[in-house]
Amino acid sequence: AQVAKAAPDGYTVLMALSSLVVLPEADRILNRPPMFELSQLIPVARMTADPTVLVVRADSPWKTYQEFIAYARGNPSKITFGSSGNYGTMHVPMEQLKAATNSFMLHVPYTGAGPAILGLLSGQVDAVATGPASAVGQIKAGKLRALAHWGEGRLPLLPEVPSFKELGVNIGYSQWAGIFVPAGTPAAVVNKLREAAQFAARDEKTVQAMTTAGTSFQFQDAPAFDAFVKEDAKAMASVVRRIGKVN
Repeated sequence: AQVAKAAPDGYTVLMALSSLVVLPEADRILNRPPMFELSQLIPVARMTADPTVLVVRADSPWKTYQEFIAYARGNPSKITFGSSGNYGTMHVPMEQLKAATNSFMLHVPYTGAGPAILGLLSGQVDAVATGPASAVGQIKAGKLRALAHWGEGRLPLLPEVPSFKELGVNIGYSQWAGIFVPAGTPAAVVNKLREAAQFAARDEKTVQAMTTAGTSFQFQDAPAFDAFVKEDAKAMASVVRRIGKVN
């Protein structure tokens, strides 16, 4: 909201997560004026886009996605899933899954992704949808098990984990991060920031730092990113409307 209202001079820049496209629609569902509209922001570049992964504890009874979803369908509300908060990047993909599989699981919102992961590890909830970098350490340590992911193909970090599309469930979601500036920022300024983003995405040290952190660049320049944001916003708005008003 601060960036949307800032002077369009290129000196106030937003690095936003994918929840950006959800928040205006969530505000409308909650009957309050949106803090900002996407039309107030210009997409400059997408830097990352990590598909979320469905994760359960390693000692859970579900060894495969098929076992998990069969239990969810046969036992409504018995499976609980944690998230970083209502309409957030860990909530929305699970609502996609529920809608696509005609299943019902109980949502337990936490105050952030870290507490939600801890809630899973401690047995407070049964599952989470999270970025692979947040869970891969616990998966390799034998504490968590990944059942499926919302991306395309196989993930380099978790090559043994199938995608939902591979399993016949036509859903997709990624926790992306991208750069925005206020609407009205001159094209010459936007282009200078695009050049800087392209430089970062090609820089060997930066790429290595991101790889070490468990993610990778999924770069999109402004035109492609603008189209991506519009498509993602449309898809996510329908999910938010399905969720409806939550406290």
